[in-house]
Amino acid sequence: MQWLYCDFHIHTTWSDGVFSPDEVVKLYGEAGFDVIAITDHVLDTASIERSGRPVSELSVMDSSRFGAYQESLWTAARNAWETYGMLLIPGVELTNNTSRYHILALDIKQYISPDLTVEEIVDNIRRQQGISVACHPFIRNHSGDDPSYYLWKNHERFATLFDAWEVANRDDLFNVVGLKKFNYIANSDFHEERHLLSWKTLLRCEKNPESVKAAIRDNDRVSLFLYRGGNIKA
Repeated sequence: MQWLYCDFHIHTTWSDGVFSPDEVVKLYGEAGFDVIAITDHVLDTASIERSGRPVSELSVMDSSRFGAYQESLWTAARNAWETYGMLLIPGVELTNNTSRYHILALDIKQYISPDLTVEEIVDNIRRQQGISVACHPFIRNHSGDDPSYYLWKNHERFATLFDAWEVANRDDLFNVVGLKKFNYIANSDFHEERHLLSWKTLLRCEKNPESVKAAIRDNDRVSLFLYRGGNIKA
């Protein structure tokens, strides 16, 4: 087994990211990463209604766009593997700004509504044999709000519900997650090129989806590192 350089929280033009999936593949592939997950936003209905704008004008998607999104990521995944030997895992960030929780769902095949409760969302992810991650669960320096504060406010209730919690997001370290000894990973929350320079995850496992998911769940061969540019393997 080898140590794999990973980032499991990446946004593209399918939501509020700057780059297309293929452009993300090129950026991470040339940097030498082994595993990435693209996780564009799916927004809760109440937040969409409050905006007074149709989904087509928002940097999110809904169930009507999910199939096309999945196809786009499958195409990008083939390109990633054939061109760079990089594994791309399709995912979404289930974004409930009304109840204030954001949850990464990695390697899911069917649409999940962010209108569901936290428990219902995680149960749905589990039934699809995916991975659930509690996003940026504490205050972030680069954000004036606390979009996922609900998860930390109820962390005792959710402690073992998630497969992992983000112990680092972009440039922020969440010591509270480490102190609780929750399963953890570190991600960039990538939206634009400068976000590539951020905290990332190292996993010791085989480079295939099932091994990567098992490594996140087991969480006994996981580390984090601060990527600062260049090709990691050069």
